[in-house]
Amino acid sequence: MSSSPLSTEQLLAIDKAHIWHPYASMTAAAAPSYPVVSAQGVRLKLADGRELIDGMSSWWAAIHGYNHPALNQAVKAQLDDMSHVMFGGIIHPPAAKLAKLLVDITPPTLDKVFISDSGSVAVEVAIKMALQYWYSTGHKSKQKLLTVRNGYHGDTFGAMAVCDPVNGMHHIFKDVLPKHYFVEQPQCRFDDAFEEQHIAEMKARIEQHHQQLAAVIIEPIVQGTGGMHFYSPGYLKRLRELCDEYEILLILDEIATGFGRTGKLFACEHAGIEPDIMCLGKAITGGYLSLAATLCTARISTGISEGEAGCFMHGPTFMGNPLATAVACASIELLISQPWQSIINNIERQLIKGLSPAFLLSQVASVRVLGSIGVIEMKHVVDMASIQKQFVDAGIWVRPFGKLIYIMPPYIMNDEDLATLCENILKVINQQ
Repeated sequence: MSSSPLSTEQLLAIDKAHIWHPYASMTAAAAPSYPVVSAQGVRLKLADGRELIDGMSSWWAAIHGYNHPALNQAVKAQLDDMSHVMFGGIIHPPAAKLAKLLVDITPPTLDKVFISDSGSVAVEVAIKMALQYWYSTGHKSKQKLLTVRNGYHGDTFGAMAVCDPVNGMHHIFKDVLPKHYFVEQPQCRFDDAFEEQHIAEMKARIEQHHQQLAAVIIEPIVQGTGGMHFYSPGYLKRLRELCDEYEILLILDEIATGFGRTGKLFACEHAGIEPDIMCLGKAITGGYLSLAATLCTARISTGISEGEAGCFMHGPTFMGNPLATAVACASIELLISQPWQSIINNIERQLIKGLSPAFLLSQVASVRVLGSIGVIEMKHVVDMASIQKQFVDAGIWVRPFGKLIYIMPPYIMNDEDLATLCENILKVINQQ
């Protein structure tokens, strides 16, 4: 094929003939793809010259927007040294720096860092850590996990097994996935006063199966792809107590919530707790490269390392990639060098102001905002292809799913663009 640039027509023809998009059909009529030729700040530029205000941060990740000079420079500088080197038996400065940064900003007991390629893999690593820990310490019956319905933890097999098996996206695989335990999602909303009855089912299942349970895994405070449900920090705090009481590990999946998205640097801080294992991803590199990390306590690492295998049985080929770890360091340093809490608080205020009028629309079931996450839940499932085109025609990029029209704008978005984003969402919803 020629090395000359693709025309828009060529791009779309190749896309239609060969490219399989996430959660899309290759045969049925699907929502069209919109050709993006560049991205700058909070705007995506289409091939036809239109610019869209990005309300999605590229699925939570591009917290600093696009083409940020500090992140660009980090990649360019690292490229001159090395783009990749195997991590087996080798350490390099960006990986060491990233590990120290993560240890410094996460809960104090998390001081061991396993770097991987993606969020799903970070969850796989967390599950394997929990299972290998109990096996290594002589508790071989502890092989099951417990979680809540409407959760989402990724698309690989171990991660799919702890996603909602009925209402989630992976129910067709239920007969081949490992079988774990599920309870109803937390029914206490974020601002609700927590009561013991809210966790009664979880407590009963823990009491019943604790001898078989290796860990509880949960998205702290915000259930993301499973429904954008915000629940009470009191639930999470009580869950930590139950895990301690019954000797069960607690895995927190902070892949979507980490790095300030909920108004805290990590969502578990709303509850004032520390997990045994924490998964990070998405915003870790500011959306530049795929990277994730699984952190754990010394108790976990020691238990595994002194067990039968003598090591943790996992090792991705691109683990600790220098380019990805270098830009992750730059992204985290950029975040914490700013008054990020004030920035997120301002976004929260603007989202409340901009999205609250949706309460008055008959087609809207609820509106909720937490940190820099805004959600409008419709009463009926939206037509993706139709509503996506309306959003694009309105000059904004919003990617709904099911009944949910949600946004998580880049942190650099100014008040004017936030207002435009919210106004145009409401205009489109009004037409539904």
